[in-house]
Amino acid sequence: MENEKLIVGLDIGTTKICAIIGRKNEYGKLEVLGMGKAVSDGVIRGIVTNIDKTVNAIIKAVNEASEMSNVDIGEVIVGIAGQHIRSSIHHGVIIRNPKDEEITVEDVRRLSNDMENIVVPPGNSIIHVMPQDYTVDYEEGIRDPVGMSGARMEADFHIITAQSAAINNIDRCVKRANLQSKALILEPLASSLSVLSDMDKEAGVCLVDIGGGTTDVAIFYDNIIRHTAVIPFGGNIITADIKEGCMVMQHQAELLKTKFGKAIAEEANPNEIVSIPGLRNRPPKEISVKNLASIIQARMEEIIEMVQSEIATSGVYKKLAGGIVLTGGGSLLHGVGPLFEYITGLDTRIGYPNEHLGKSKVDDVKSPMYATTVGLVLAGFRGLDDREDTYRLKESLKILEGKRGLRTDQIGSDIFGSITKKLKRFITDDIGDDSGHY
Repeated sequence: MENEKLIVGLDIGTTKICAIIGRKNEYGKLEVLGMGKAVSDGVIRGIVTNIDKTVNAIIKAVNEASEMSNVDIGEVIVGIAGQHIRSSIHHGVIIRNPKDEEITVEDVRRLSNDMENIVVPPGNSIIHVMPQDYTVDYEEGIRDPVGMSGARMEADFHIITAQSAAINNIDRCVKRANLQSKALILEPLASSLSVLSDMDKEAGVCLVDIGGGTTDVAIFYDNIIRHTAVIPFGGNIITADIKEGCMVMQHQAELLKTKFGKAIAEEANPNEIVSIPGLRNRPPKEISVKNLASIIQARMEEIIEMVQSEIATSGVYKKLAGGIVLTGGGSLLHGVGPLFEYITGLDTRIGYPNEHLGKSKVDDVKSPMYATTVGLVLAGFRGLDDREDTYRLKESLKILEGKRGLRTDQIGSDIFGSITKKLKRFITDDIGDDSGHY
């Protein structure tokens, strides 16, 4: 049964490594059974730089989640990010046999598989091939061509690549932690599953996940991914600026940012002073909250301008009716939403990963900090593209017809509806078997 299937998401981030184990409840919502986290000392800007430290942190996080849920964890769905991530658009074409009556799921798969063989820069590997719009016999703008007639089918594909060395290092860390990686998913795509609704994606929305080492961008329009990017700046660069500008220790800079930081300097009281302990045998140091906000705003404006540049590159700047959705730990910084609105001119809100969450043992998962990890768990239950779920349903229905010797048009509507419901459970289980099923 669907609610007996357990999925584990593992987010190997720059500031923390987090593991979440969850299942679907009877209402189709995600129920989090356990969560574990550890400080990430071996990752810089999404790239593993110290294998041993990363492995130890993964073990600690997974063990915490395992103990809380009383489940032995062996398979995980892993997120990947980093400034080495690249995305591009490629065009594919196949010619079908004119005698074939209609376009099938197999035809769509064949076109997608052709994209797996395109030439990418040396040292890079393809991690996602995501179709956008299809064209059938020069008729453009088709979202789902299955069932149509046509001899020539083509499509634009959103291809996402990553450095092979970065992928191998992540796999090596997971294996040394006695785990098996069942899927590798780009982190902003995972975050989109947890904080965006289908309505958001259809209207047009830009997801901005502000993490510790990177800021991830995913842009959707008409329910299709249009652009992805990873900006090599995040919350840690702001902390570094505070450390240098205020001449304080690293941990003090982080506390100043989270407790007293503001993204808009005008909102800070010029008379407010924060006193922090001085170094040994030295007096306490006084920090102006106004100056602190000025440092934060300068760096945040730089990050926002990079995000704005990525939105412009996507070609759908004027079509984002859903505006910008901020998530990640950096979205909790006071005033960051209004600053995004002021610079980009787009409506902005904070995205919480409670779109698909049910009752859970851990309330912390509702924080934007854990949007990516929650999304990785959700990826075990559904596809990154809703068309993929439809195709799996059709393929499974075809298998069932072959086993029973029936055609769908021979099955009564009531019986067909019942079979379809059972197939949805079967497909979800099948997805789980490929993505972290226990």
